[in-house]
Amino acid sequence: MSRAKLIIAASVIVGVAGAAGVWLHINRSPAARAVAANALLHKYCSDCHNPIDLAGGMNLGDKDFAKVGPDAETWEHVVRKLETGMMPPPGRPRPPRKTLDALTVDLESRLDDAERAHPAPRERAALRRLNRTEYANAIRDLLHLDVDAATLLPLDDSSEGFDTISAALGVSPSLIQGYVSAAMKLSRRALGDPTAPRSQATYSAPQLLVQDRHLEGLPLGTRGGLRVEHEFPLDADYEIRIRGGFRLPKSARLDITLDGAPITVENPLRFRIPVSAGPHVLTAAIVDAWRPAGVDDVYADFETPGGVNSIMIDGPLDPAGVGDTPSRQRILICKPETPADERPCAERILSKLATRAFRRPVAAEELGALMTFYDSGRTAGDFEAGIENALSRVLVDPRFLYRLEPDPADVEPGALYEVGDYALASRLSFFLWSSIPDDELLAVAASGKLHEPETLVAEARRMLADPKADALVENFAAQWLLLRELQSVTPAADAFDDNLRQAMMKETKLFVRDVMREDLSVLRLLDADFTFVDERLGEHYGIPGVHGSYFRKVQIPAENPRRGLLGQASILTLTSVTSRTSPVIRGRWVLETLLGSPAPNPPPNVNTTLAGDDGPAATASVRERLEAHRKNPTCAACHSIIDPMGFSLENFDLIGAWRDTDGGKPIDAHGTLTDGTVVDGPASLRAALLSRSDAFVTTITEKLLTYALGRRLEYYDMPTVRAIVKTARAQDDRFSAYVLGVVQSEPFRSKVKGAND
Repeated sequence: MSRAKLIIAASVIVGVAGAAGVWLHINRSPAARAVAANALLHKYCSDCHNPIDLAGGMNLGDKDFAKVGPDAETWEHVVRKLETGMMPPPGRPRPPRKTLDALTVDLESRLDDAERAHPAPRERAALRRLNRTEYANAIRDLLHLDVDAATLLPLDDSSEGFDTISAALGVSPSLIQGYVSAAMKLSRRALGDPTAPRSQATYSAPQLLVQDRHLEGLPLGTRGGLRVEHEFPLDADYEIRIRGGFRLPKSARLDITLDGAPITVENPLRFRIPVSAGPHVLTAAIVDAWRPAGVDDVYADFETPGGVNSIMIDGPLDPAGVGDTPSRQRILICKPETPADERPCAERILSKLATRAFRRPVAAEELGALMTFYDSGRTAGDFEAGIENALSRVLVDPRFLYRLEPDPADVEPGALYEVGDYALASRLSFFLWSSIPDDELLAVAASGKLHEPETLVAEARRMLADPKADALVENFAAQWLLLRELQSVTPAADAFDDNLRQAMMKETKLFVRDVMREDLSVLRLLDADFTFVDERLGEHYGIPGVHGSYFRKVQIPAENPRRGLLGQASILTLTSVTSRTSPVIRGRWVLETLLGSPAPNPPPNVNTTLAGDDGPAATASVRERLEAHRKNPTCAACHSIIDPMGFSLENFDLIGAWRDTDGGKPIDAHGTLTDGTVVDGPASLRAALLSRSDAFVTTITEKLLTYALGRRLEYYDMPTVRAIVKTARAQDDRFSAYVLGVVQSEPFRSKVKGAND
């Protein structure tokens, strides 16, 4: 029987059995299922995805479900659309969901089998350098020195949503100059520079910071203020100047502390004190002896105009020496007693530093090269000058700045091979910590056992339990959820200030951190019975009984719209525009960030500005204005996919506060998703997303793998993604199961040898 006749015959089967969603059960053989699938695709997809129309650039007219391997890239796009319910599009005939789900499962299985049988050629990943965050963390862990990399190096480019992507981390003359300048500055700071010139450092409060209550990190009983972490270069005197817009009542005073200890001076606005070299915390805030704040603000009514605007630190003045800083303790692991001790001690110091910096043992010739720089510095100065000169050389070495993974000689070019234990240790530490391996991880790599599955998992679990794993929140989650963008958002809302901005960001970070630390199901990110708030955010949410600046875990009832990420003000604010909510941006965020399905871009030359955005305030609601916009057929196709998700969140205003009206009219949160699901608010949208939890956990897996590998995922990576998901789903979707799945995956443990290596 010809293929055309088989399709016609199968169409009858699909028409009768497919409507009941049981066609895969009736057609048990792979060949019969393929025939039925081809008929199903012909019936529902070929009108748009054919050689002539090429909707979405995709032609399914000549594709055969029985032979998915040669067209795996196209079929992976089909999987994504089916899994997220995006196809068939709104207004087109659609088979029952059970039918589509069964088709998706069968297609995924065929793609996985095809990749196992005939693996697609892998591309060699680009050489990967440290981004600014990784550089700063590496300096912290190498030298025990906290640095602001933004003041030393230019901004990194991002790709695929992350700044860890090799192809985007290019090199420029300004970056090279930045590395050289930073190396000299940091080596001097780490060891202490007796000739450090007097300089001034000014720390200013955010422009929108309101200082009418206690701020976290400042002493209890105070109001407003600033907390400054400063690296004092030498044991010396320093002049402190405090500026503010306050007028202190008779009962009030300016409270100043250094490392928590009170500082008593005659003039608190300008004074001079001795400070030892190294990192210290300086605070300045207002306290009222009669009406203290921060212990229980519900009983405090102290109001002080303005607050502490800035703290300036001027010095060093009359320096007494370099002191005994944590950085010096980290670097100077030995101290020569005689001139004969200097060279052996220098070799020991530099061997330890270079091993940590290069993430592997240092060869004799490499140490010899560093000792040449030591000798040069020692000739011009003393022992520590030699160490400083060699340290500068370490900090500009490509073995520090790049993730170098030398290929073995016995592997053919283009072949895939498992990386060595030291390279694996580096991959693991930069994935989980955004930093270099610690001594324990390097020791395991030295034993030659890190690649063993049990050892690899044990080390990954140890590292996840370490506080440095918070890098997964600060770097991975903050980029995946677009949380970093909140720093540059300033909504036109009277209730918005920097206190609320910081509270919004902290809630989401603490929320994600709790899911990670408690090893909860990643589905709790969508629907959790808890969140974290302080008094400011509690007021914003209408949660009673929360007092003070301390963030605490609070329970969220089942009927509360705040459950999960969809109810958090950080997400709702960054997905609004300056003057109003944006169902389009919110819908797109849900589609792309949570479901991993790229939203369609507006056609060229289409006006995307809503009526009223660029003129007088509109009296119509945002929904009414969007529906008028959608009357344009060119716009309707995209908006019918995106807008219903955004409309379901319209009860949240542009900064995430709950509201019942917009433009004086009741909020209409109703909408119909692409797959026909009706939503009418946050709860129903949350339920709809949970009903497609496979798509959500697949997205998390893809994002984790992309972040860890430092490259975009290709179609041939999808069987790996599905394998991770399958294993993690059997482990209750725990956060660690997805992380460990990435760590144990072939792409994470392997690389392709280059043709010229």
